[in-house]
Amino acid sequence: MGVCTLLGNTAICTKRHFPSLPFFLFRRWRAPTDPLALVRYYLPISGFSERYPYFPFYLKHFSDLGLIEPLNRAVKAEGYTTPTPVQAAAIPLAIRGVDLLGVAQTGTGKTAAFTLPILQRLDESNRRLTPHATRSLILTPTRELAIQIGVSMETYGRYLNQRHTVIFGGVGQQPQVSKMRRGVDTLIATPGRLLDLMNQGFVRLDQVEIFVLDEADRMLDMGFIRDVRKIVSKLPSRRQTLLFSATMPQAIVSFAEDILYEYERIEIKPEATTAERVGQRVMFVEKANKQRLLNQLFDDPAMDRAIVFTRTKHGANRVAKYLGQNGIEADAIHGNKSQSARQRALEGFRDGNVRVLVATDIASRGIDVDDVSHVINFDLPNEPESYVHRIGRTARAGAEGMAYSFCDADEIDYLLDIEKIISQKVEVDLNHAFHDDRIALMHATPRKGGKSGRSSSNQGRGGRSNSGGGNSGGGNSGGRRRRR
Repeated sequence: MGVCTLLGNTAICTKRHFPSLPFFLFRRWRAPTDPLALVRYYLPISGFSERYPYFPFYLKHFSDLGLIEPLNRAVKAEGYTTPTPVQAAAIPLAIRGVDLLGVAQTGTGKTAAFTLPILQRLDESNRRLTPHATRSLILTPTRELAIQIGVSMETYGRYLNQRHTVIFGGVGQQPQVSKMRRGVDTLIATPGRLLDLMNQGFVRLDQVEIFVLDEADRMLDMGFIRDVRKIVSKLPSRRQTLLFSATMPQAIVSFAEDILYEYERIEIKPEATTAERVGQRVMFVEKANKQRLLNQLFDDPAMDRAIVFTRTKHGANRVAKYLGQNGIEADAIHGNKSQSARQRALEGFRDGNVRVLVATDIASRGIDVDDVSHVINFDLPNEPESYVHRIGRTARAGAEGMAYSFCDADEIDYLLDIEKIISQKVEVDLNHAFHDDRIALMHATPRKGGKSGRSSSNQGRGGRSNSGGGNSGGGNSGGRRRRR
């Protein structure tokens, strides 16, 4: 397995994927000391191989990625000139037919990172369509994401003669069956409806050249992995596979090893910065008093549209139920909810009929609402990067926002991790009835080593275990062996 790891400024890939680059570009290279400036203006990608270690070149514009003219024209028409890190790392590899394991958050531009290569590779192979079959398959967990990807395929493929369609549950299947009758170049689907149509003989997967699994961790969270395995078993062994996930729990690592072949891993670390217009406060409170403190906060009429984050699905249900019992319109959104229930909750939140949306981190990726007034971390996240992602849900489109974080005695180390990654102390709010001086003292005087007593092991912290990350220097190939 080759590895591409972007740590804000660096990606490492195997040189064999870039044989046409002039030799003078390849020389030993040391990362500059200002990674933020480098992320904004240049994307260095270093080649890694036994013979040629650490070779740099820069992919500063979309025109540098090797895309064909119709795609460059479509990208330019959308006003895009500079690729995001995941696009610059993934596109050159994907258009050469390499299997990829991409670790990237929602909002990093990963949709274009796989739709553009699909359009190009299908245009180059130019195979005839087969009735009820598709040449590429993009599997996604939700209807909303499937529709969004379909729009991207339409946008970027406007100058190509390719057909695509989107199928998902919750609507009648006949229009979807009709679109598949002649066959398509690209099928974007959710697992449940796809299996239904396959079982009825309306969809064939034996002609798939490229398979994309998007939001793999969310598939796992929503219980779709068994369906995904059934679908993968029907795919040809000779194919290109691209798997993208925002996090990399061990279950996803194991699954990736099963379906990928001699793959490259690309990891995009989220920027550890917080929105300048978001006010941040931490409230030290005993776990038993968190619900009452939350209810007290909602006495403020300015808190008119809030997202409350919990660590677990059951916790989200409990918080939403408690708020409802206290006369506060609330709904929960998480992986155990049906697609129609999640859609109703989102629509109610957007329309203002639901004042509070209670969400888990993975389920919250489908939330796209500009006027969120407050974010409340009922449970502190065990991934400090998730804190940045959470509070970024407010203060959008030039507005200001406020983020409150509840911290009990067991969460002190999570708070310390957050303050370390955002490079600042979160202001303590003392003006509430449930302030706990003992917990505040634990935060103010951590034991030696910077931690308050929690084990230094990362095991059990929501996927931060090193066992799932692999070795950024290469290591074993890892991918499932199959004929190409």
